[in-house]
Amino acid sequence: MPTRRYDDSPSFGALYARTVKATLRRAEYEPDVDGLTLELPEVVVDQDHLASYREVTGFAAGPTVPVTYPHVLAFPLHLDLMSDPSFPYKPMGIVHLSNTITQYRPIPLHADLAIRVHSGPERPHPKGTVFDVLSELRVFDELVWTDSTTLLSRSAGDDSAHAELLPDPELDGTAWWELRGNLGRRYASVSGDRNPIHLFKLSAQAFGFPRQIAHGMWAKAAALASIQRAVGLPDAFEVRVDFRKPLLLPSRVQFGYRKSETGVDFGLYDEKHELTHLVGKLTER
Repeated sequence: MPTRRYDDSPSFGALYARTVKATLRRAEYEPDVDGLTLELPEVVVDQDHLASYREVTGFAAGPTVPVTYPHVLAFPLHLDLMSDPSFPYKPMGIVHLSNTITQYRPIPLHADLAIRVHSGPERPHPKGTVFDVLSELRVFDELVWTDSTTLLSRSAGDDSAHAELLPDPELDGTAWWELRGNLGRRYASVSGDRNPIHLFKLSAQAFGFPRQIAHGMWAKAAALASIQRAVGLPDAFEVRVDFRKPLLLPSRVQFGYRKSETGVDFGLYDEKHELTHLVGKLTER
């Protein structure tokens, strides 16, 4: 399995240029390398950047890193992987279906981190092919956090394939969120995810959306920040979310959660509770 190591996080400017180039490559393209792994062995959390992330997602200040923050640190490697000539799918147009994060223990603010990213096996889906981008975070060579980002590359698909989905917990709203039209640009400024569908109405319309949509990982982070404020988060847990309907901006949405003996079920719905934007399940370890 080929491995590429970096001394510093790759530049977003170069990565987005590669992403466009990779999307324009011819349809009969075949990868020349299989199973690329990317490593960033020395990462120090920028405290100003972390403060900006907390501000846009709602996480309170504290002695540990928010559970979704390492996804932002790994995201440049995600782009690097998906824009590499060895990657078999066109990166622009890929659909984010779900995300699962496992935190084995809290991540200290000032720890030296090491990040590793690679892709998982592909599998059939009714609307194309599904695969995972897998991220690992280590502190002093101890695995403390993993992330599985499940993505769909659209194609003819396999009608017999089974798409594994979380059940909708059908929760009543416990909070109403007013989301402004600039939310996508604010989250893009801290996450580096500047996909045009999140930024402006016109850029989103070019991809078939009536107006810009919120990032799925912003919605997951905001949901967990809300749960943390209400009932707290355990030190060790797994949390999965499925992204259902796009969350248009600006909008007013309902957030709901229900605590159980083993964790928390949660969901994000439109103002009338007719559309489900996100469903999630947190399980203590």
